[in-house]
Amino acid sequence: MPKQGIHPNYNEIRVMCACGNSFPTRSTHRGDIHVEICSACHPFFTGKQKLIDTAGRVERFRRKYAKAETAKK
Repeated sequence: MPKQGIHPNYNEIRVMCACGNSFPTRSTHRGDIHVEICSACHPFFTGKQKLIDTAGRVERFRRKYAKAETAKK
C-alpha cells in the first residue's frame, strides 16, 4: 500500500476517441480524456490505410513524385 497523503489520487476515468470508441482506464488525470486516434481506428492495429490530409500535404507529395516519375521515363 502506498503511504497516505503523498501520492495523487488514482481514479477510474474514461478515454473517448473521435471515432466513437471509448474505454475505461485508471489515471491520475482529472476528468475524461479525449483523443483523436485510438487502437480501434489506428492503421497499425486495424491494417487499413487511412490518409489524413493536413493542409494538402498528401496531394502536394503526390504531385511532387508524379513529376519525378515522368522525369525518369
